[in-house]
Amino acid sequence: MEKEFIPYQIALDMKSIGFDEPCQGYYDVDNGYSIGYAFCYSDRKSQPENGCLAPLYQQAFRWFREKYGLHRHICYFEDTTVWHGDIYDIKNGGLMNPPMELTNYKTYEEAELACLKKLIKIVKSK
Repeated sequence: MEKEFIPYQIALDMKSIGFDEPCQGYYDVDNGYSIGYAFCYSDRKSQPENGCLAPLYQQAFRWFREKYGLHRHICYFEDTTVWHGDIYDIKNGGLMNPPMELTNYKTYEEAELACLKKLIKIVKSK
């Protein structure tokens, strides 16, 4: 189940750019960055003092899409046997300018994590 949640460091980055939505879990730093499974409200009062919300990957990507109009697309190229990701700015008609292409990942999960990191970087730069 833990692989469904974004990693702790990425969760901290999401918190720093304003992610504050109800989640099914949280990172409890006092217990060695373990994931606690309890519904956490987004008012920060229900979060552990030494931790942060632990959004699911799908929840994080939905948040970027709804809040910033940024969407990620991941596909597999059989001829090269690698995963490839693109970031789209759906509020401004498509691909980012310059294009945000993320290429040559061995697994879908690597490409997904790279897209999430790139989305955070884009938002931080705004």
